[in-house]
Amino acid sequence: MASLSSPLSSPLKIPSVKVSLIIPVFNGGEDFRACLASIVSSRRHPYEVIVVADGDTDGSWQVAERFGAYVIRVAQSEGPAAARNRGAQAAQGDLLFFLDADVTLHPTTLEQVVAVFEQDSDIDALIGSYDDAPGARNFLSQYRNLLHHYTHQISSSQASTFWGACGAIRRSAFMAVGGFDARYRKPCIEDIELGYRLKRAGYQIRLCKQVQVKHLKRWRPLQMIQTDIFCRALPWTELLLRDRHPMNDLNLQVSNRLSVMCSFASVLAIAPALFYPWALGVSALALVVLFTLNFGIYSFFYHSRGARFTGQAMLWHWLFYVYSGGAYALGMARHHLGVSQIPAPLTMPLDSGDEQAWESQSVGGRSGFSRSGDRRLISTR
Repeated sequence: MASLSSPLSSPLKIPSVKVSLIIPVFNGGEDFRACLASIVSSRRHPYEVIVVADGDTDGSWQVAERFGAYVIRVAQSEGPAAARNRGAQAAQGDLLFFLDADVTLHPTTLEQVVAVFEQDSDIDALIGSYDDAPGARNFLSQYRNLLHHYTHQISSSQASTFWGACGAIRRSAFMAVGGFDARYRKPCIEDIELGYRLKRAGYQIRLCKQVQVKHLKRWRPLQMIQTDIFCRALPWTELLLRDRHPMNDLNLQVSNRLSVMCSFASVLAIAPALFYPWALGVSALALVVLFTLNFGIYSFFYHSRGARFTGQAMLWHWLFYVYSGGAYALGMARHHLGVSQIPAPLTMPLDSGDEQAWESQSVGGRSGFSRSGDRRLISTR
């Protein structure tokens, strides 16, 4: 088991912004240990680390305890949205920094997050991005995370969504809008939905491209396609239609929507080509336009990983547009037929409901994080 060689015992400057770092975990394994170790290795330490063990069965909560985290245990999994809310309710910091259990901080990540909020009082929340060196070495994991990195790096700094894997928000804003919608029981678009509520309420979210974390998740083909369709494209489409939200951010930019159309055209033109040879020209033209629209990301792939990787990535990217477009069409049909599978808009504030709904079993204590004097200590006991 990964362990720390020695506790952090040197005095640390008390930050003007107190950060409560909140991590939901369900059977986190070695990735979770790496996540905790990266916090210890950070150049700046949070005021506290709160781990919500969401029904885990692999002893992740015990690992968190040994790293000195304040642990909240939930007997049966409620999903990451509810777990993050539990962590937020227990937090004593004025800034909530949400981190996934399968990502690691860079040494400067937390330092950069704090600097943004210290320098700009108008910012209510920020999101970062994955870096360009994913932890898993297989092709699909590299492709997936590099695509995410590139998308965030070229997007507007004025974000319209939140991101639970690496996102920080002022506690006051989080509570004011009701926190995450705990009716999303699986990891899907609960962070995006929170971001939309924040924007509607007038809060400012910034995409800080320099704030990066490393993603350790190992993606597999079927797993990735299922996630894209059932946890992203379908619920996101229904959310956009439900709230009539404009689509021109991150994966919803005009170029992405045109790419979906070109991908479908390249497929639909194949069958008529059996009778009308000119249809092959239509398919080829659609692919040329698709390549042109996505030249930036393909160039990024080429310079990052070479020609062979880029060729594979182009095939997967085309497939992504095909099945995501199909999911979008299905989501539109569900919406117009009145059979949407996403919850109705959240109206009750997080801190106005039944307090008993937020009770949870706390294990250990906060003694791993000293609150006395000028010290913030992470215990390795």
